[in-house]
Amino acid sequence: MKKKVVLIQDNEDILDIMDQVLKEEGFDVTSSLTTEPVKKLDMIEPDIVIVDDNIKGQKKGSEVIGELKSDPLTEDVSAVLTSTSPDVSKHAKECKADDFIQKPFDIDHMIDVVKKNS
Repeated sequence: MKKKVVLIQDNEDILDIMDQVLKEEGFDVTSSLTTEPVKKLDMIEPDIVIVDDNIKGQKKGSEVIGELKSDPLTEDVSAVLTSTSPDVSKHAKECKADDFIQKPFDIDHMIDVVKKNS
């Protein structure tokens, strides 16, 4: 069975690239430019959630991950924070993310992080 990924990014081009690469790697991807899929995690049942820290007009990705990690129903779902911020590792640690991806990213590194955490 394919591993399920919820992918939330702030940039449509980045979202499309990550979505395509992950699908080529055999993942079942639910991608979005908003945090809407987070409300449906009980239906999607993802193995991993990848959230950008800066979604326009939405909660910060670190807040979304912090909420997932503090909820007993979703605390075991792997969560990866992505950001262009040089402080992404600090933000990831603060919100209890399982890992982070610094943007711009290397495709192979992104694949490794997703496989390692899903």
